[in-house]
Amino acid sequence: MLSKEKLEKIRRTAEKYRNVPAPHGEDIDLSEYKIEESKIEINSLEDLSGEERAKLENIGIDTKEKDVSGSYLQINNDVVYTRAKSKVEVIPISEALKKYDLDDYFWNIVEIKDKYTARVALERTGGFFIRVPKGVKETMPLQTCLLIGKENTSQNVHNIVVVEEGAELNIITGCATSPHVKSGLHVAVSEFYIKKNGKLTYTMIHDWGESVHVRSRTGVYIEDNGVFINNYIIITPVKSIQSYPTVYCTGENSKATIQTVVYGKKESKIDLGSKVILSGKDSRADIVSRSIADDDSEVIARGRLVGEGEGIKGHLECKGLIISDNARLYAVPELDAKRSNIDLSHEAAVGKIAEEQLIYLMSRGLTEDEAVSLIIKGFLSMDFSGLPPTLAKAVGRIMDMTLEGL
Repeated sequence: MLSKEKLEKIRRTAEKYRNVPAPHGEDIDLSEYKIEESKIEINSLEDLSGEERAKLENIGIDTKEKDVSGSYLQINNDVVYTRAKSKVEVIPISEALKKYDLDDYFWNIVEIKDKYTARVALERTGGFFIRVPKGVKETMPLQTCLLIGKENTSQNVHNIVVVEEGAELNIITGCATSPHVKSGLHVAVSEFYIKKNGKLTYTMIHDWGESVHVRSRTGVYIEDNGVFINNYIIITPVKSIQSYPTVYCTGENSKATIQTVVYGKKESKIDLGSKVILSGKDSRADIVSRSIADDDSEVIARGRLVGEGEGIKGHLECKGLIISDNARLYAVPELDAKRSNIDLSHEAAVGKIAEEQLIYLMSRGLTEDEAVSLIIKGFLSMDFSGLPPTLAKAVGRIMDMTLEGL
């Protein structure tokens, strides 16, 4: 349970920001999106329709649940399925708020400061709570999925993940719309806590509809010797996405690695980035992004490293490829050094496909379209850190399948 004082503070703050636009990203009229119930009851992921199972499998969800430690599925605003096959706990956030004192975790590292966070605070409609007990090192990934199944649905979720001391977990999150759904709004607040010597690898694969808006607000807190690895993949069209997670490397020797792959298609407006605040002694961070802007899309890639602690080290790498003259690609790398004995660096590059690469590949018998496709696939390929071999292969296969039509 939350204290009355905290609940009242959350309510007052949310009311204050109910109509305040975010500083970045396209503004959205929230009144166009309503809260829909799914009214679905299933006993396993295989009870879903064939189309829905195929959609989930395309974003990395194992509907047979053979090689996972647990599953969470939310459709629209109802949690329709949870299953834990190990000591890792996965339950709806609504149950966790009744079961635990979450004053130290709920709205603790994500601020309510715009209309989207205010909507989640005032009209929360789901989300998961995941806890890895002290010393538990789960080798099989846990999977979570959030699916929009009705037109113009507003999905307002709050997620909390707690990795306790010496524990480890891989989470793969797939987010998508049902095959027949074209429009919707997904607003998510996520708070991750990695305790001393803990490790969390969090991989997201998104396949939203062409008229779906996404607004994610994420905070990560890392204690001594903790490790956070975040992999994010979006290579299908979306109406708009705006997300800027903040990672706090507070503990000594804490480490964060954030890797992002973005392919902007059609009229997608994508504003993604991350900020890492390095305050713990000898803390480390790497931010790596690969972005492509094609068709009439707009892609903004942001990255910010803040050096506050002693002996910290951080590197930011932002590379972009612009395919269409109608597209826009904007890279914003930032370094903020607040001490003298630190090491922060960045490299950023935006360009087009090199003519000599095309000529070489075409001389080997490829058509121009085939050569462009091969170059794009090579540019987007990334060795995603921290994934178990089977999951790494699955992520690679998903990317290959999605890029087959290039």
